[in-house]
Amino acid sequence: MVKQATAGVIESPQYEVIIIGAGVAGIYQLYRLRERGVNATVVEAAADLGGTWFNNRYPGCRFDSESYTYGFSFSKELLNEWHWKERFSGQPENLRYLNHVATKFDLRRHMQFNAKVESATFDETYDLWRLHLADGRDLTGRFLITGLGLLSAPTLPRIAGMESFKGPSFHTYYWPHEPLDLKGKKVAVIGTGATGVQVIGEIADKVAELTVFQRRPNWCAPLNNGPILDEEMAAIRARYDEIFETCLRTPGGFEHEPDRRGFYEVSAEERKALWDRLYAEPGFGIWLCNFREIFTDEVANAEFSEYIAGRIRARVNDPVLAEKLIPKDHGFGIQRVPLETRYYEAYNRDNVHLVDIQETPIERITPTGIRTSQRDFEFDIIVYATGFDAITGSFDRIDFRGVGGQRLRDKWADGPSTFLGMQVNGFPNFITVAGPQSGSASTNFPRGIEVGVDWVMSLFDYTWKHGYTRMEATPEAETRWTNHVAKMYSTMLMRKAKGWFTGYNSNVAGHEHGKVRYFVYNGGAPKFRATITQVAAENFKGIEFRKLGETAPSQETDLEPALGLARQQA
Repeated sequence: MVKQATAGVIESPQYEVIIIGAGVAGIYQLYRLRERGVNATVVEAAADLGGTWFNNRYPGCRFDSESYTYGFSFSKELLNEWHWKERFSGQPENLRYLNHVATKFDLRRHMQFNAKVESATFDETYDLWRLHLADGRDLTGRFLITGLGLLSAPTLPRIAGMESFKGPSFHTYYWPHEPLDLKGKKVAVIGTGATGVQVIGEIADKVAELTVFQRRPNWCAPLNNGPILDEEMAAIRARYDEIFETCLRTPGGFEHEPDRRGFYEVSAEERKALWDRLYAEPGFGIWLCNFREIFTDEVANAEFSEYIAGRIRARVNDPVLAEKLIPKDHGFGIQRVPLETRYYEAYNRDNVHLVDIQETPIERITPTGIRTSQRDFEFDIIVYATGFDAITGSFDRIDFRGVGGQRLRDKWADGPSTFLGMQVNGFPNFITVAGPQSGSASTNFPRGIEVGVDWVMSLFDYTWKHGYTRMEATPEAETRWTNHVAKMYSTMLMRKAKGWFTGYNSNVAGHEHGKVRYFVYNGGAPKFRATITQVAAENFKGIEFRKLGETAPSQETDLEPALGLARQQA
């Protein structure tokens, strides 16, 4: 039961909707709200918009989605006027694109920068959120939407002496925005995840000496990037409807569709022919156009992993070194696959060295470099490519408090629980448009974002039409959805992997022991869209609505019709 509003006093919030984050999600959510004339604002901790494309300035930073499938689809005019210059666009161009979108649709004036949210508390008396910012200001909003980003909470390793190093050292997320001269420098890169792979491939031929400190190798596949010339861009514009329709029907929201043949229905020679073709093509085809069994069947995955291992051996001259770059603890494709450019060839260079820290662990950072159990290394620059506290980490860094003062970080301490990945019981008027367990977390991000935001707008339309001031997922609906998400992991080999899809991060206390956290929805984009569409069609079954001062109404929370429809989409 909510508290009764003080007699004769009703506090009106400053904003109907406050959005946290001015990245891809925040920009599109703001666009849809302003399109309706809603009083909304975006608060962004950084100095400008762009989210991941504002913060990540490291060499090699670029899309691993095809550029033309990553851009927004909502405006024909925008699609027709923007020319993507590369198949997989780099960070500077991506940031220019997002700025262009904000300028074109006059969104910037509704954004507040250098506005870091320290806390957000739900006021049960007035059905609104109270935000406290690091600059001392307080804001109120009826509804609070997070667009925090999946990988926006960088994590540094826990190594003694890190503060003692005399030269520049930083996480890739904080790569200096001003030019950094690498010529003639001895550089260390700690980490060989997706970011490390991009950095290493890009700077190997630009530094005097590069030493890579690797704990666990990752399976990588070629990006096969290239320019998009005027003629091809014109052809892309002509088939945008077809491109986005394909993205809607594929599990990952990409142009890449899985091979519908059974793995065991074709010969080994046919399988290899498919893999040879996909390995030479751009993007995630080698992962997502493959046989579906590589994600679920140990034998199929092992055969394909050995194929990729053979490719690595063929690209690395030193056979001993090649084996160090081949994962032995998991198969290809059961973690997010880094796409690389000249990564394996970098290790053929005389100025590039690999240190296996499983064999010779890092003992400490020294004023002049890095000390392992074997020797001291001297460096001019140390780069920490040590990943992120994925998906929930950015939520943990804000003190969100819901009904009764409950902290979101406490509720999610053992893993997130949500309704549709977009609402949380105990946190009314709180929408996680790209949150854990949503369709955005495991798909081509903007494609999932647009689906999620459009659904949120239908939720708002329903709420405003009926004059409600409060919406909240029921505990039963949250439990059913979270159990459904967990069940979807049971058939996937990813449940055995140590990656961010399962919440593993050795640099985060409590996340280093490999306990599975059900972060992502594995049912694929079409099934997710069918589910949330059915929920909306049933007057948002699973969400409680009320007006200011009302007690909680009862509501049916059986999600089986929606989940059943989703299963039919499989």
